[in-house]
Amino acid sequence: MSTVNPDTTNESEEGRARRLVAPIADPAAVGLAGFGLTTFVLSVINVGAVSDTALPVVAPLALAYGGLVQLLAGMWAFKENNTFAAVALSSYGGFWISFWALNQFFMKQIPVNEQADALGLYLIAWGIFTTYLWVASFRVSVAVNLVLLTLIPAYFLLGIGKSVDSTALFHIGGAFGIATAVLAWYTSFAITTNKTFKRTILPVKEFKG
Repeated sequence: MSTVNPDTTNESEEGRARRLVAPIADPAAVGLAGFGLTTFVLSVINVGAVSDTALPVVAPLALAYGGLVQLLAGMWAFKENNTFAAVALSSYGGFWISFWALNQFFMKQIPVNEQADALGLYLIAWGIFTTYLWVASFRVSVAVNLVLLTLIPAYFLLGIGKSVDSTALFHIGGAFGIATAVLAWYTSFAITTNKTFKRTILPVKEFKG
């Protein structure tokens, strides 16, 4: 999810030459943009700044931009031979598509008195997954690391807030979600700007090693 590709460290000369012959754009830029925008809209609602009656506005974003576009970005990351970006972008694209499907089709199949616990489990599981990605991100960049570091408490607080019916915890989780969205936007902006200007305009602080 950055300009650093840890999988090319031990790349052969033949492989490096083949990759340089047919370069592709960094898919993390659009993937992070889709993730950031969709997360921002949902988090503004989760924090209580906008009524939850506005939730249907998230559905098309979750399906098309945060979901499908980010999933496609993950597929291009496989082409780029960037395992971290491929796993992260594809997975969070899958998260948004599954979030759309859950709310559109499947939540109604769960008994009403069990829906909060089910959604809590769903969110906490994504928090666990994000924690493992955060550990791996110490080989990527500070910017990506911070995106994941703020996303971890967002998932856990939203999940626990739903499970125990705590509006305060849920709103705090929404605040972490806004922070995540801003950092994702910044990272996307930095990658796009740096690639366009062909020099570092906005730092992402790539980890060395």
